[in-house]
Amino acid sequence: MVDSLTSKGPILSIDVHSPETQQVLKALASDTRVRILDLLSDQLLNVSEIAEALDIPLSTANLHIKGLEEAGLLLTELKPASRGLQKVCARAYEMVVIQLPRSHSRHQNTAEFTMPVGAYVDCNVAPTCGLAGESGIIGMFDDPASFYEASRVSAQLLWFHYGYVEYRFPNRLPSQTALDSLNLSLEVCSEAPLHDDDWPSDITVWINGVELGTWTSPADFGGQRGVLTPPWWESWNSQYGLLKVWQVNHDGSYLDGMRLSSVTLKDLQISENDYIAVRIGVKPDATHVGGINIFGSRFGNYPQDIKLSFRYP
Repeated sequence: MVDSLTSKGPILSIDVHSPETQQVLKALASDTRVRILDLLSDQLLNVSEIAEALDIPLSTANLHIKGLEEAGLLLTELKPASRGLQKVCARAYEMVVIQLPRSHSRHQNTAEFTMPVGAYVDCNVAPTCGLAGESGIIGMFDDPASFYEASRVSAQLLWFHYGYVEYRFPNRLPSQTALDSLNLSLEVCSEAPLHDDDWPSDITVWINGVELGTWTSPADFGGQRGVLTPPWWESWNSQYGLLKVWQVNHDGSYLDGMRLSSVTLKDLQISENDYIAVRIGVKPDATHVGGINIFGSRFGNYPQDIKLSFRYP
């Protein structure tokens, strides 16, 4: 597991056995496509500008851009130009991490579930707080009652100073499943006024009421627009978070591969209920009460919602 603090940009993490891996590797095998990604490391360019910068025909640039799009390595958007529309390109990821096979000793099954950030079933939040969707604010700023609006399910970003939100994932695992590991991933960071690159916050995760441990987020990231952050969201506000991965196995709990606590799968009693409860929050008496931002699949840097996955024999 790669520590996501080694890069402030978005990281694509894929398993060597996943269907998209071959497409990513094929895209990166082209020198021209790598040059395009290098060119887009710190700027947005349209197709014509890319073709001119690399001294290649426009048709060739279009072909390579299509390949990068299909591999998920480029984000593109059609914008008005003097003559019709132009395709503007942005690099989707700062880093690509491929997990190689660990063992052939036995076959492993996987089960994966995703949950929109606004689909929590319980909450208790303190201002500053709020919710934002793709096109605007949901409810009102700094109003905890807004967290009960019916339209909260369409939220792509939520934030609060301290408190928690709790999600319940349906337990669709086969009966009597002997789990090997549970993984929870989400894009998250601190919540400062506007944004602040030095704003620690102690963010805690619980599974089925059992505390896995606390991660101290270093900052509320801004100053550079999130890859997916919608245009209406002001540039001085929080822009993106870090993709963090909590894992629980038979040995303990880990965060980005680093041991977090002695809580094991047995402690979580996954098979006992029809759902798996995931609570995310900031304790009011934490050492660093620096708030929390939780990003959805259309906000921030990572095109994913809250993801819960399992491995089992």
